[in-house]
Amino acid sequence: METTTARRPLKTRQRQWAKVIAGFLVRQRVHPNLISVLSIFCAALAGVALSSSSYSTPPHRVLLLLVAVAGIQLRLLCNMLDGMVAVEGKMQTKSGEIFNDLPDRISDALILVSAGYAVPDLPYGPALGWCAALLAIFTAYVRLLGGASGLPQSFMGPMAKPHRMATLTAACLLSVVELKFLHPGTLVWIALVVINIGCVITIWRRTAHIFRGLESR
Repeated sequence: METTTARRPLKTRQRQWAKVIAGFLVRQRVHPNLISVLSIFCAALAGVALSSSSYSTPPHRVLLLLVAVAGIQLRLLCNMLDGMVAVEGKMQTKSGEIFNDLPDRISDALILVSAGYAVPDLPYGPALGWCAALLAIFTAYVRLLGGASGLPQSFMGPMAKPHRMATLTAACLLSVVELKFLHPGTLVWIALVVINIGCVITIWRRTAHIFRGLESR
């Protein structure tokens, strides 16, 4: 569950459809912590689909990639709705920070590691997935480090969580037609390379931001 003290700025929270869904969940008294935990299962669905796509025949591979996209987007939807339901339903809890961050770290690992195993026959495929998962967790650590140091948490990119998931989503969607032009999995492999490089830049930017903030006190 997201809290009011560390909420990622998302324009989609202001969309009417998001408010309608959040309002429905509030009326049904669905607890935001449950929505946070559900995001892990959505990520697991995406992960299974991604890893399974590596040894599937073309028609099944296309279906699995689309399932992966659905799992990733449902994970992000849960990440958005938990905070909206918590605030609008006045269901914030003292343990909300745990449900705010821990499911996200698990979800990142499930999706990114699986993306690596979706391209096992390309150079360093699984290693890129594991490295991306580690760096994704590190970006969150640096963000929380800033908060622990008394500064506002920074959600800057270029490869924050929404950017990582958008990159992988685009790769999966484009991979549906890549068999006509590229080796299977090439676009997911490229996405992992971009995510790794982007995460390194993000970690550096967030660390520099914390350094400047602390030194300016």
